Amino acid sequence: MRSLILILSFLLLTACGESDSQANIVVPESAQTVKLAVSNMTCSTCGPTVRRALQQVEGVYKANVDLKTHTATVYFNPGKTDVASLTQATTNAGYPSEALL
Repeated sequence: MRSLILILSFLLLTACGESDSQANIVVPESAQTVKLAVSNMTCSTCGPTVRRALQQVEGVYKANVDLKTHTATVYFNPGKTDVASLTQATTNAGYPSEALL
């Protein structure tokens, strides 16, 4: 029983304790920035899910997600990816998005 409680506690902490591993990432001046309006973000785990989906796209330097405004700001290499690939990544994760002008 004790080991079950420890395992469940660990899983809870790792699922909810999303660290800001992007804090020290330096974004090159040549990076392009896009702000996406992201749908379906309704809980605290949605933000990390969207951020991970964006970070898995080749060419993404950094992705910041704001649950209050339902937006994601993405810094990326335009030679390696584009806005369509970014919106497809969030859609594939269950969070449709579109670029804000």
